[in-house]
Parts: sequence; structure tokens; C-alpha cells
Amino acid sequence: MLSWKLGTDCCSWNGVTCNNISGHVTALDLSCSGLRGNLTSNSSLFHLPNLNNLNLAFNHFNRSNIPPEFGRFSSLLYLNLTTTWFSGLMPSEFSLLSKLVSLDLSLNSPLQLETSTLERIARNLTQVEEVFLDYVDMSLVPVSSLANFSSTLKYLSLVMCGLHGEFPETVLRSPNLLYLNLMLNTDLQGHLPKSNWSVPVQFLSLSSTGFAGELPNSIGNLKSLMVLDLDNCGFTGSIPVSFGNLEQLIRLDLSNNNWTGEIPNVFGNLRNLLHISFESSNFSGMLPSSIFNLTKLNWLDLSQNQFHGSIPIEACNLSSVVRFDLSDNLLIGLIPSCLYGLPKLVWFSLSSNKLTGQIGEFRSESLVEINLESNQIYGEIPESVFDLVNLTNFHVPSNNLSGVVDLKMFSRLKKLEELDLSNNQLSVITSNTSSISIWPQLYRFALSSCNVSEIPDFLKTQDLLGYFSLSHNKIHGEIPKWLFDLHYLEYIDLSHNFFTKVNELPRNLLGFLDLSFNLLQQSLPLPPPLMYMIFLSGNKFTGEISPLFCNVTTLQIIDLSNNSLSGTIPECFSNFSAELSVLNLGMNNLSGRIPGSFAEGNLLRNLNLNRNQLQGPLPQSLALCKLLEVLDLGNNKINDTFPKWLETLPKLQVLVLRNNSFHGYLGHPIQVSPLASLRIIDLSYNDFTGLLPATYFANFHSMMTAVEEKLRYMGEIYYKDSVVLTMKGQSIELVRILTIFTTIDLSSNRFEGQIPEVIGNLRSLIVLNFSHNSLTGRIPSSLGNLVNLESLDLSSNKVNGSIPEQMTSLTFLQVLNVSFNQLSGHIPQGKQFNTFENDSYIGNLGLCGFPLSKKCRNDVTPTPPPPSISDEDSESILDWKFAGLGYGCGMIFGLSVGYIMLSIGKPLWFIRLVYIAQQKMLSR
Repeated sequence: MLSWKLGTDCCSWNGVTCNNISGHVTALDLSCSGLRGNLTSNSSLFHLPNLNNLNLAFNHFNRSNIPPEFGRFSSLLYLNLTTTWFSGLMPSEFSLLSKLVSLDLSLNSPLQLETSTLERIARNLTQVEEVFLDYVDMSLVPVSSLANFSSTLKYLSLVMCGLHGEFPETVLRSPNLLYLNLMLNTDLQGHLPKSNWSVPVQFLSLSSTGFAGELPNSIGNLKSLMVLDLDNCGFTGSIPVSFGNLEQLIRLDLSNNNWTGEIPNVFGNLRNLLHISFESSNFSGMLPSSIFNLTKLNWLDLSQNQFHGSIPIEACNLSSVVRFDLSDNLLIGLIPSCLYGLPKLVWFSLSSNKLTGQIGEFRSESLVEINLESNQIYGEIPESVFDLVNLTNFHVPSNNLSGVVDLKMFSRLKKLEELDLSNNQLSVITSNTSSISIWPQLYRFALSSCNVSEIPDFLKTQDLLGYFSLSHNKIHGEIPKWLFDLHYLEYIDLSHNFFTKVNELPRNLLGFLDLSFNLLQQSLPLPPPLMYMIFLSGNKFTGEISPLFCNVTTLQIIDLSNNSLSGTIPECFSNFSAELSVLNLGMNNLSGRIPGSFAEGNLLRNLNLNRNQLQGPLPQSLALCKLLEVLDLGNNKINDTFPKWLETLPKLQVLVLRNNSFHGYLGHPIQVSPLASLRIIDLSYNDFTGLLPATYFANFHSMMTAVEEKLRYMGEIYYKDSVVLTMKGQSIELVRILTIFTTIDLSSNRFEGQIPEVIGNLRSLIVLNFSHNSLTGRIPSSLGNLVNLESLDLSSNKVNGSIPEQMTSLTFLQVLNVSFNQLSGHIPQGKQFNTFENDSYIGNLGLCGFPLSKKCRNDVTPTPPPPSISDEDSESILDWKFAGLGYGCGMIFGLSVGYIMLSIGKPLWFIRLVYIAQQKMLSR
């Protein structure tokens, strides 16, 4: 506006256009003019009645209301008020602008549009072609009102307007529609029409909406379509073959949906495609080679799907590709050598597949990021990596890389920001790194399991370091103080080393600290004020837990287990952090009572106080922990009756009260569907009395389903749940718990009466132990329904009658103990029963038949059992079992035991469990 001088013709001013004949101002463009303050009704702007074009975009009108005087511009064709900082209600007078062709009120928040105003605008603006209302609050407007817009509408943009309800299909059938953008309206529902589309449409974005259903075949009629964004919706089904008709398509994003099947090869027809993103879309099958024939493609993201097979050689055709991401799939085989030389490649990610072979020689100097994490790649890191002058990220952890790597070679990469060589078979030389004069400023530095014996000196100069991991190495001595002085350090993992001392922790940005499994023998260090996760387990920390821990209100995970801590648990531990998810204080010498002030609305998911000296009753405030999944209070001195309020915890999956002083009847539940999510329950070694809790068994719904479709572990990204179980007298720690693992252990109590028939409904049960009680009656034949059962212990009771023949159907049963009961009759023969030895049946004088020496009438010589496994062989079988992890589908306990840590030897029965797990895997 510097050209606006009094005394000069305004028609010559910048931004001003006049009619050549009348001299009236017809257009005013004041966009980006730095205007500030309220725009009021008496503004001279409204004295220009002949305006047909008004642009006030990108100014700041101080969140004032839009003056209704805009309705005076009866000749206005184009109105642009985007990003003008107006607020309040949109005036209904906009409906008077009957000649308006383009209306843009986008990016004004909190500007609100009412139903009556939108209906008037839609009805009166009969010539409107463009409507842009992005970020305007339309939450009060019924979305059906959009159907009233004139058929002249070409552009409609309603990004993040708070729309909800069912979007009218008639808009998608509008005959002149070219552009429709509804993204970020998460509550907006809708389906794509099966016919009569607006054929001219060129841009369609439904990203992050509730649109769902299948893609109709009619979408192939949109032959002018150039951009199609359907990411983060609810679409299902397969991709119609008619997609091959969309030959003008430039950008296609189908990410984060639930598609099924393969990608049709007709994508090869889309020769103009520049951008394809199918991230996390559930596609399967082989990679479609037709996509790799799209020579103009510069962005390809097929990550987080279920593609299998090898990478086709046609991928080498992508000479224009900038981003190449096939990560998180099931790809196998070698990486085609030509991919290392794609001339324009910037981002290269093949992480989390099963690719093998050696890394080739990189020839693309444009490379900025290389990510080959979590594959089966072997060999050495090629020398060509150190010539990639633009490289910022080099991620190759969790492979089989080998050889000696001199760390100082990476100092040649002056733009390097992230380096991760963790969990390979590398030996990284870290000495003499301080002699390098100029190291790049790193953000991420990770050398876990790299045979490192010292912390590199060059890190002292890394002022921007935020992520640092040297876990599982051979570093001794004191953790240097300078490490904690790095101002931006947020993440430190020095676990599984030989550190003997840690100084006072910094008061900076440190949020994640893992010092677990070292030799730290001192009092607990206090966490910094912004810490959210602290892992100090497996050390020799002594003394009491300071209540000053509770000053760190951001903590989400606290793991102080397996130390020598004493004293009481600070009372504040039950309510000091609204974010606390995991509290693990197990395997210490803590005494006193469990804190009793858990707050309503807390986020506690895992509480583990196992193996301490805790006393008293359980605090009833634990009933407020509605997100609790794991409650492990075993091996303490807690004296209480069965806490029925546990029934109110809807997500509880693991309950361990083992070896305490619980007593009394379990009785009947007081809730509907009590403990329905429970998968593991251990009440052994207490003083419970009365009948077995049949009504509870009838509600263990998570033990009734057979096998989940996808194996997963309980826990979260940074913390996997664990539990200690007892099987045949041996303590076994599952350091990771598969959600398909189920067990009931009520042994060593004073339960009496019969084993209830309802136990046969728990078809996914793997371990069942009712031993050392006073149970009577017969073994129910319904136990034959427990088709996944691998361990059954009914020993040391008063059970009578015969062993049901139906139990021969338990083909995965490898541990059976019915000794010291009052059983009689013939021992069932065949299948697994031919593998059990005498000790499974001793103490039952009435039993006869193989394998006992006491014969029954009409005995038939059984098939001899398989040869026993010698101790010499047992080690190799276990090694084979563990080496096979990750390849099995359908394994249940077999997969679980791969993550078992044994501080004891490997008993014969355990070897057999491993063996049958393999058989189960093969049979499925």
C-alpha cells in the first residue's frame, strides 16, 4: 500500500482495479498487506458498492466478528477472507451475495457457521462455483444441508470443520464437481456412490474421515481424476480392476484402511502416477510388478502390509523415485543390486522384512536415509556407505552383519544425524574417536550389542545428542558424569553392561533411562523432573525408596525390580502420577503394607510386587485401577480374603496371589461376567477353602476362545509384561507373555468337592493345576474338550473313579500327574498316554495297565513309548527350539517357552513340552 498517495488517482494504486468507463472501483486486492485491528461496520470499505472482487486474505482482524455489511456488495463475484483472524458467527447476510462465484472463508478459527446461514447461502448463491470453508466450525450444521448447493458447484473444501453424520451422495454426483476435500472430519460418515458419479472430478480427498465400505467399480469412470486420497478411513474389500481406467491419476493414497487381497496389476496403466502410498493397508500377496513399471513415480510407500515373496527386478525401472519404502512386510530374498544405484533416491527403507544377502555398493549420492533394520542381512558394511555425502540416517540394527567397524569412518559423513548399528555381530572400534577434529552433530547414536568396551570420547562434543544406546556391551566402571551433562539428551540405554556407579542424575530433559542389569550397588538415584520411564532392575541397589520419587509427576513406567531395596513403599506411589502405567517393585525386600490411595481415573496397567515381605490386607482402592491388566502380588505375606472387588476390573488378564496368607471361601461372584478377560490366574499356596469356584470358571471367556489370529505379547512398546509360573515344582519366568497363553493354578490350598464339569469349556487352557487340595469325586469327562492342554496336575487329592477315555483326545498333553489319589480301573491307552511314565500314576492302588506293572484283564500290549531324551540330547533340542523362533504359526506354549529364562536346569518334562510345541506347530 506504499503507492497509496493522497491526491493521486486511486485507480493507479497497487491492488486497486477500476472500470475504465465509469471509474468505479471494481476489484480490491489487499491480501498480505499487514492490516491489523477490528474491521467495523462503519469502515470506508463498505462505500464501494460496485466491487465484484474483494481479497482481504492473510491479514489480522483481531478475532473480531465479520461485519454484516458485507451483504451490501450485491455485485460481488469473488470474496476471499482466508486467514483473516475473524471469529464469531458467520453473518447470514452472505446469502445476499447472489452473484457470488467464489467464497473463501477458510482458516478462520473460531469462526462458526449456523444451519440457517448455510441453508440460505446454499439456496441463494445459485451461481457459486467455489466454496472454501476449511477449519470453520460447522459442528452444528446437519451435513445433509450440503446437498442444497447449486449444480454449478465445482470446488468444495471443508477440511476439519467438525462435520458429522452421513455425507450426502448427491454432492459426489454433482455434474460439474472438480474438487472435493473433506479431510480431517473424523466423525463424518459416508459411502462412495455405486453409479452416477460426477465424472469431471479431478481431486477427491476423504482422508481421516469415517467413510467406509468397498470401493465401487464405478470409480473407474472418473477418468479425469488426478488426486485420490482415501487414507485413514474405514474402507474394506479389494481394489476394483476398473482402477486401471484412472490414467490421469498423479497422486494415490489408500493408506491405513483394511483392504483385502492383492493389488491388481492394472496399476501399470497409470503412467502419470507420481505418488503412491499404501502404508498400513492390509494388502497381501506378491508385490505387483506393474507398479514398478511406472517410470514417472517419485514416491512409493507400500510399508506395513503383508506382501510376501521377493522384490521384483522391475523395481529397477523407478529411475525417478525419491522415496522407496517397503518396510514392515514379509519380503524375502536378496535386495536387487540395481536399487542401490537409483539416481534420484533420497529415502530408502526395507526395514522389518526377512530379506537376506549382503548390502550392495551404494551409488546414489542423493541418499539421505537408509533403513534396513530387522532383516537377515549378513556380511560387512560396504565402504561405499562412507562416500554418501548427503547421508543423515543410517539404520541397520537387528541383522546378522559382521566384521570390524572403525567408528571414526562415520566422521566422514558430515551431514550424519542418526547412526544405529545395534544387535548385529559387529565389533565396533570406539578408541581414538576424540582425535577426529570435526564430527557431525548426531541426534541418535546406538551401538547396542556391538562388543563395545568403552563410551566413545567424541560424544563429549555432541551438543545435540538426544538418543543414546550402548546396551548389551562390555563397558565397566563408573558412568561418566559428562554424559548426563549433554543438554538435549532425552533417551539413555546403558542396560546389560558392567557399570558399578552412577552419579546424581541431571535435571535436564532426560525422559528415558535404562540402567537395568548392571552392577550398581548404591542407593537409588532420584529421577530428573521430566522423566517418563526409568528402568533400574537387576542391580544391587540398596536402602529405601525415597518419597522424592513422587516429585516426578510425569513418570509412566517405574521398574525397580530385582534389587535389594528395603523399607516400605512410599504412600505417594499409588497416586503421584496421573500417567503411571507400570509399577514393578518385585524381587526386593520391601515390607509394610501396599499403599492404599490409588486415585480414580488412574492409568495403571501393570502392578508387580512379587517376592517381597509385604503384609496386611489388599487396599480396596485398587478397584479404581480400571485399566489394570497385570496384578502380581505373589510370594508376600498378605493376609486377606479373596478380593471380590477384582471382579470390577474389566481388563484384568493376569492375577497372581500365589504363596501368601489368603484364606476363606471364593464363593460366588457378585458381578455380571466377572474376570472375563482373565488368562492367567495363580492362587496357589494359600489357605483358600470350600468348593472350586465353578461360577468364576463359567465366566473366564478369554480362556474359552481357541487361538487368536495374530500372535502378540502383553505389554507396550517399551515394556513387555512378564510372570513367574510354577510347573511340576519348577519356577519358570515367562519374560514375555503371549496373549494366547492361559493357565489356572489353584494348587496347595484346601479346596474340596468335585472338579466342576464347566472347566471343560475353557478350550484354550494350556496349564491346569489343582494338585495338593482335598478334591473328591470323579475326573470329569469334559476335560477331554481341553484340546490345547499341555500340562495337567491333579495330584495329591482324593479323586476317585477311572481316568476318562475322552482324555486320549488331548494330543498336546505332555505333563500329566494324577498321582496320590484314589483312582482305579484301566489307564487309557494310545496317543499321548503311551508317553507317560509310572510317576504320573503312583499312589493310586486301583489303577492298572501300561505303564504300571499291575496288569488289567484283557490287557493288550501297547505300542512302546518313544525313546526318552537323554540329557545330552536335551540341550540340542532346546537350541533348535529357540533358533526356530519367529517362524512358527499356531504355536502356543511352544512359542512362549522360547522366552523362558531358567535359573535352574532343564528337566526332562520341560524338554518334552518343547518337543510337543514343535509337533503342534507342524500339525497346524
